[in-house]
Amino acid sequence: MSIAHHALRRLAVCSSMLPALLLSTLAPPALAADTTPTNIAAPVATRTAWQEMRHGTLVTDDYRWLQKKTDPAVIDYLNAENAYTAAVTKPIQPLADTIYAEVKGRMQDVDLSVPVRMGNFYYYTRTEAGKQYPLNCRRPVGANGAYDAAAAEEILLDQNQLADGHTFFSVRAFAISPNEQLLAYTTDTTGFRQYDLHVKDLKTGKLLGDAMPRVTSLAWAADNATLMLAQEDATTKRSDRLFRLPLGGTPQQVYHEPVEQFAIGVGRTRDQRFFVLTSGSTDTSDVLLLPTNKPEGSFQSVLPREKGHRYSVEHRDGQLYILTNKDAKNFRVVSAPLSAPQPPHWKPVVPHNKDAVIQSLDVFQGYLVVMEKARALNRARIHDFAHKTWKTVQFDDPVYLATAAGTPEFSATQFRMSYQSPVTPPTVIDVSMKDGKRTVLKQQEIVGGFDGSRYTTQRLWVTARDGVQVPLWVVYKKGVKLDGSAPLLLYSYGSYGISTEASFAISRISLLDRGVIYAQAHIRGGTDMGEAWHEDGMLMKKKNTFHDFIDSADYLVREKWTSPNRLIIQGGSAGGLLMGAVVNMRPELFHAVHAAVPFVDVMNTMMDASLPLTTGEYLEWGDPNQKAAYDYMLSYSPYDNIARKNYPAMLVTTGLNDSQVMYWEPAKYVAKLRAYKTDGNPLLLKTNMGAGHGGASGRYNAIQESAFNMAWMLSQWNITQ
Repeated sequence: MSIAHHALRRLAVCSSMLPALLLSTLAPPALAADTTPTNIAAPVATRTAWQEMRHGTLVTDDYRWLQKKTDPAVIDYLNAENAYTAAVTKPIQPLADTIYAEVKGRMQDVDLSVPVRMGNFYYYTRTEAGKQYPLNCRRPVGANGAYDAAAAEEILLDQNQLADGHTFFSVRAFAISPNEQLLAYTTDTTGFRQYDLHVKDLKTGKLLGDAMPRVTSLAWAADNATLMLAQEDATTKRSDRLFRLPLGGTPQQVYHEPVEQFAIGVGRTRDQRFFVLTSGSTDTSDVLLLPTNKPEGSFQSVLPREKGHRYSVEHRDGQLYILTNKDAKNFRVVSAPLSAPQPPHWKPVVPHNKDAVIQSLDVFQGYLVVMEKARALNRARIHDFAHKTWKTVQFDDPVYLATAAGTPEFSATQFRMSYQSPVTPPTVIDVSMKDGKRTVLKQQEIVGGFDGSRYTTQRLWVTARDGVQVPLWVVYKKGVKLDGSAPLLLYSYGSYGISTEASFAISRISLLDRGVIYAQAHIRGGTDMGEAWHEDGMLMKKKNTFHDFIDSADYLVREKWTSPNRLIIQGGSAGGLLMGAVVNMRPELFHAVHAAVPFVDVMNTMMDASLPLTTGEYLEWGDPNQKAAYDYMLSYSPYDNIARKNYPAMLVTTGLNDSQVMYWEPAKYVAKLRAYKTDGNPLLLKTNMGAGHGGASGRYNAIQESAFNMAWMLSQWNITQ
């Protein structure tokens, strides 16, 4: 159970999210200044003044008309931009094709995930050669509880068949009934992230008639005949209603969250005894419980909702284990009787640590596990209930990412983790919760081999302008000259408490092998250095996020890692806001920019409460209906601060069906920037007309987008092969 922020507009592929926009889940690309054909005219968007009075000032938006998706002129404009991008980037297509072949050649066409035991089956996904999507499968548990590869395979979902005829396809929820005979799952076929419910009878292979649109989470009751379903509003996309669905019957609303800043989600405790209904905003959460064997009952709140209190719960043997930030900025864990969960009954389990934030809590029959982050590095701490002992699972590398990888069984004695670093492919490890012994189950295979010793990764520390130490990491191929001449790609995110993670990216090898240094900055706005790190990069302190990034870039130039004419920057979603803000502030510092699904039209979006997810984000960015917050946001909003000056080369990518950052934000941004900028550098807009916030859904299509993005960046460094 983890504490999650419910503001989801700018979360691109949230996870950690964007460590590799490189394996692009976002959209395609552009070209270098010296190879741009001069006889191709860029589209010029019509200017039609729209005006609104805000806090006594008349505001004009010349490109408001681009927000009308149903207007054929809008689609014509986006198509014209796509045609322009295609024409301008035609010379780099051979390089994009080469990179596509490289990345695809490193990837296993036929692969199998590490099977996970749930009940009487092991569940896994596998891919088949030439197919875009995985198959969800299971096999019965073998002798002594082991996985038996020879046991009969049952294909639960062939996502390739389900995706047939659709440009986009995604599965979100996937839940097996307690009797293991039914599967509830949800699908999206547009990229707008609105998922429809399906229920499949695994005995007959047929779908039941039960359906519901816009389902965001679900959980089974113990009777195998009832589902709890959270549903989002059709207009605002806020998950605000919970329904009870008796199979074959009519959905019945059982809960409505009236507060616009809150969104709900439903799940179960690991022991499957309780439904857990969580309602949360950026800074406050509320948890309600209902026994899964009494789905007709009423949910009961664990604790009264209290402004600023964020918490989650797990259950074991009549005790609640509560992950709470009450009197603990970085969270602590307490226990309390199920019948008396109030603070006077709390007993300490994991104390608060000012130097380490607790990210998640997992409770098993015999053990408790907390995942922590300290100084931008993850670790697990395991408590043995029987022996009242603790053991820590951490790694010695200077830069890495270690996460919980899913251990669904309440009776489990092995805790599954994923480990990777910029030079280590993702590795699945089982950790014995009894003695800490680690068993490597699988490491991602890089076809053709991958020798991590050929590359170097290291941690750097940047002193920001206010004296704060900002962590940064770099990875590069050994032998690269560190004299300021190297091409360098700097990525960051910096919002919603989402940390920038030191992950491995199979596509990144194509950059590293061409001499590119790749860097990530752990700027404020995430929780890389604890909850205070988030607070120092939000609301009226949001500019710290942009300053940290600029100071990181200045550091990399000063220390001869690169130079401004060799520095490209990249960010997506809220990281796209970062891109837009820093190029307005310091355009001369950057040679080129890839801004993916960028949140750049801050004021027009945040002033329109009818748009999806907007009001729920007041707690992250500020409420623009308040003059002080309005003025502060206006001072950094990328769209509103475009000026008549030179800008770096820019590639802006988006998706027509984006539900998190509407397509018109990057479209309007490019239209205005093209009208204002005084340089001759390339400015390209690429819209995926059949996808949303995450870009192409098929694995080969995603590689194709990524390869094109990388080819554009390489061309900006004058790397042509």
